[in-house]
Amino acid sequence: MHIADGIIAAEICLAADAVSIGALYAFGRKTEAEDIAVMGFMGAALFVASLIHFPIAGTSLHLGLFGLAGILLGIRAFPVVFTALLFQSLIFQHGGLLTLGLNAINMGAGAMAGWIVWKAGRIPENIRAFVAGFVGILLPASLMAVEFQLTGYGRGAVYIAYIYSIVAVVEGVLTLTIIGFFRRVKPDIIERSQR
Repeated sequence: MHIADGIIAAEICLAADAVSIGALYAFGRKTEAEDIAVMGFMGAALFVASLIHFPIAGTSLHLGLFGLAGILLGIRAFPVVFTALLFQSLIFQHGGLLTLGLNAINMGAGAMAGWIVWKAGRIPENIRAFVAGFVGILLPASLMAVEFQLTGYGRGAVYIAYIYSIVAVVEGVLTLTIIGFFRRVKPDIIERSQR
């Protein structure tokens, strides 16, 4: 899921870095004090989720929790995704510093898609939670596959989408379960996310 330095052309990465910095400012500037705890919780969850790898179909994959971040944080999910990726890059060399912006855009798009799905209020909450988790991981994987295809890096775009569809189902069920748990024990988190 993380694109390492040297795969995508430097000028594309620098442009993505500039867009990410703009998005950090735009999406993080009106953060309220009440959001900080949930942002910290989600940042830690995103960081840890990507460190737990599962062998699937001849490769190793991890959860992202981007749909859940979108549900709980809305547009404030982007700064959280960016920060988690920054620390993963610095500490564990997941991704790279030059590709940080591109990775943040890809994974942040998953969080934003999860948020948009969650805001579709006429659909039952459990369906929205599942779809938000499903789309939250499948969209970043699809964007990465397209970027690889456009740059000529490998021929596995269809394969990447296929194996991440398996992960997307798991993410959907996990997101549904977590939202159900919050609904029972801490409903104010869900109520706040619906504003």
